[in-house]
Amino acid sequence: MIKGKFIDNLPKVYGIYTGGFIGFIILMAIGEQMGMTAKAIGVAFVAFTIFIYALIGYLSRTAQADAYYVAGRQVPTVFNGMATAADWMSGASFVAMAGGIYFKGYGYMALLVGWTGGYILVATLLAPYLRKFGCYTVPDFVGTRYGGNLARLCAVIVLTVASFTYVTAQINATGTIASVALDIDFKYAVYIGLISILLCSMLGGMRAVTWTQVAQYIVLIIAYLLPIFWISNKMGAGFFPHFMLADEVARIGELEQQFGFVKNSAADLATVPKGLAGITKAHSAVNATPWAFISLALAMMMGTASLPHVMMRYFTTPSVKAARKSVGWSLFFIFLLYSSAPMLATLSKLSLIDPTLPTGIIGKSFAEVQSIDWFQNWNQANLMFISDFNGNGTLELNEFFMGGKAVVLATPEIAGLPYVISGLVAAGGMAAAMSTADGLILAIANAISHDVYYKMIDPKAETAKRLLVARVLLVIIGFAGATIAAMEIQGILGSVIWAFDFAMSGLFFPLVLGVWWKRANREGAIAGMVLGLGSAIWYLVWVRNGGSGFLGLTQLTFGIFGAAVSFVSMVVVSLMTQEPDKSIQKMVDEVRIPSGKTVTGK
Repeated sequence: MIKGKFIDNLPKVYGIYTGGFIGFIILMAIGEQMGMTAKAIGVAFVAFTIFIYALIGYLSRTAQADAYYVAGRQVPTVFNGMATAADWMSGASFVAMAGGIYFKGYGYMALLVGWTGGYILVATLLAPYLRKFGCYTVPDFVGTRYGGNLARLCAVIVLTVASFTYVTAQINATGTIASVALDIDFKYAVYIGLISILLCSMLGGMRAVTWTQVAQYIVLIIAYLLPIFWISNKMGAGFFPHFMLADEVARIGELEQQFGFVKNSAADLATVPKGLAGITKAHSAVNATPWAFISLALAMMMGTASLPHVMMRYFTTPSVKAARKSVGWSLFFIFLLYSSAPMLATLSKLSLIDPTLPTGIIGKSFAEVQSIDWFQNWNQANLMFISDFNGNGTLELNEFFMGGKAVVLATPEIAGLPYVISGLVAAGGMAAAMSTADGLILAIANAISHDVYYKMIDPKAETAKRLLVARVLLVIIGFAGATIAAMEIQGILGSVIWAFDFAMSGLFFPLVLGVWWKRANREGAIAGMVLGLGSAIWYLVWVRNGGSGFLGLTQLTFGIFGAAVSFVSMVVVSLMTQEPDKSIQKMVDEVRIPSGKTVTGK
């Protein structure tokens, strides 16, 4: 029996929740043995988990501004670390990361290095100090530190551009999973995913999102790790395949050399459905040079330390010290998944191309491959494709194509695991995408409702009216994101990388210099945000339209160019204009003291 306050019983509450979820998995496994269909299992997993998240969101409903915007600043460090990890483990991390490594090679581990290393920047440069300011949102910090509504508005614009780009990728991921699990068209599935996301955050804001994200992290980490351990043990790579990664990568190299690679003609590739890639030797820009790897990792580090929905999580902790500890727990919980993504990509590729495994398909006849149930399922979902280019009736390495999103979602089926594991993975992917989408949509809605509507338009607005505006904005922003996601303009991973670049271009140096350089002033911050974001967008458009770029910076790393412009313009303009008044400089000095009250009194 649970007695006392909810906040005091978190270990017991989530322990019961975890036990219940494991019990549900076992129940589904029994159902599969008794003849429950694959579709019914997939629907059950998605529906059950969404129902739980929606229930948490409903129970966390609030009419208090402090609870809605920053969860009452009562979230313990371990649980804030879990919520941050779930917020961070987006559809890109769960669904697309292993696919990126699978198709583009280990050069894409620059993303893992950058995203993880970014939390070092967060812990040392920003999180504790932003918490000391006591603000509700990132634009709230910018407005408080630099003063004036124009600086606040510029921060809202940068936040919206970066977060909206990011949220379309998450809705894309939820739509992909929902379309497969529920067997409906992707263009409709994105709206099913959106409704699921809004159910979690609509009534309780940050408080609801926080407790939902803790629950979602438990689901996604079980869903990600269990198939890896099972497949690895089944293939003889050991229960902890992470320690055998070098051996398995070497095995893939041997097989690729054995089968050889044949470059497909333009006519052949024209028959391949959009968005699918072949198992071919990677020659991507990420793998080309050490600088390509380093620049991508650097961009992701600075982007991580600039993303508003990440910074918002540290506004919910009880103290400055707790914010710093929370970053450490975030890194631990993120590491559990990130250290496993390369292994999943490796196991997935081995399952397909190793002829000594019963799951290997390279070298088999086309008729045999086309009769496999998992291939039929994913081919129907437009995520797998084969074509006999050379007409010999045997599947060659260059004749199999798969969508990057299918690497994680389809691997349990390919490896011959019970379908209940595929249902579990679908639920985990939904949890990852939903948790990040919740945080992103909330970040945009809160910034507009708090920093534009309340701070600039109607400072006398009552709390109920402010929260109503925030909730209406959640719906509007969400449906706009779903509409863009349905167009499939950019893949999941590409959209996420762009979001990091946009965020670092406009916010990294205004945030960092706002804490560490007293001389930084309002005019400098405005110049840094406007010129940084503007130059980044210009550079992206230029490179995508055939421009050669500067210093090897590509459409994946254009944020470095924008951030450089932001830094130079912010320093130059700050030095050319009047320094901040003494009260602002004193506030900056006080912010660096890791104890005491927040400078704004919140």
